[in-house]
Amino acid sequence: MSPRVELYEAANIGDYDWPNDEYGRYAKRYLLPLLQEGSERFVRNVRTRLLLLAVDGIPLPVTVNEEEYDNSYVCSPFTHYVSYAKQELVLLGNRALIACLDAILSGIGLLLKGSRFNRVVHINNWLLSTNLYPELDDAQWNAVLEMLLARFPGHAIAFRSLSPSLNARTLDGWRSRGCLLVPSRQIYLLNPGEPGFGSAKSRWLLKRDGALAAKAGYASVGPGDVTESDLPRIAELYRLLYLEKYSRHNPQFTERFLREALYNGILELHGFRRDGRLDAVLGFYVRDGAMTTPLFGYDTTLPQELGLYRMLSARLIELAGERRLLLHESSGAAQFKRNRGAVPEIEYTAVYVRHLPLKRRMPWTTLSKLLTRIGVPLLRKYKL
Repeated sequence: MSPRVELYEAANIGDYDWPNDEYGRYAKRYLLPLLQEGSERFVRNVRTRLLLLAVDGIPLPVTVNEEEYDNSYVCSPFTHYVSYAKQELVLLGNRALIACLDAILSGIGLLLKGSRFNRVVHINNWLLSTNLYPELDDAQWNAVLEMLLARFPGHAIAFRSLSPSLNARTLDGWRSRGCLLVPSRQIYLLNPGEPGFGSAKSRWLLKRDGALAAKAGYASVGPGDVTESDLPRIAELYRLLYLEKYSRHNPQFTERFLREALYNGILELHGFRRDGRLDAVLGFYVRDGAMTTPLFGYDTTLPQELGLYRMLSARLIELAGERRLLLHESSGAAQFKRNRGAVPEIEYTAVYVRHLPLKRRMPWTTLSKLLTRIGVPLLRKYKL
């Protein structure tokens, strides 16, 4: 029997029978408010058309975009590969190389806008830095692609956040279907629940990091200890780190989103409190044996010697170890993560463009080749 694929939006979502399993209940808590109220209520810098795709009843969020070049990279390939990439060049530490690559990216940006690069449908897009995937078989993915090609014949079809360790079979499947595998970033993975995890040095560093909280007078807090009154502070902590220190192209979560995290469990919240004030926070979710942390922040105005980042990282690794989960640490802070046992891996976006005219295909094909031949070697050489 062929897989059954159905598409829903806000107007007819009431007709959909959400699965009564752990994933189905989570998807309903997360996606139903987004469908009903719109993405910008939850992520300030994401304007998109949100749909729900049901594959044999299994729900997948789908975002549809036309241009929106100022969107966060979670919906805008242009932001990811041009705007954000230009900001990241400073990490190379080589002035001549930075100037050269900045000029190249500016030129590429003009070409990409001319080719309607952001006319794209993203599958399994939860509007987060990392999308973890439910398990679907090849026939189901084939049916998804066929349905979307029929419904959106003028859009590129994209699947973000694919990595060999987490999505080997899915990556092979998309390659065999003619998808381009476009490198997106270097991520860091570790499995602290495995026997003999890490080196003696990494274990020593984690033990030292784990002792910082008590030394500085911080109490660890979990989901039951975070309250409504903490939400403005959580928003501030995330803003200080991810938006002001890193980039405003990161998802800009609103207090409405954080309220869903607190009351509906779309993220599990942990942090550190001192003298009644929350100074560091993280929020993660789990899918099929893996966890990732789209919410992470601390008070960057406090002295660095306190070690708030190290406290949070140690707590995150401790939680992953206790639950025997593979921890997806996303990108950034590369040397710090390597020192604590994380292993680097290239993450990809699989993009299907074979149905599009040559003018629309060429930018994706060229980008895939450039990043594979130049971008990935640079990421590995500079250990970014």
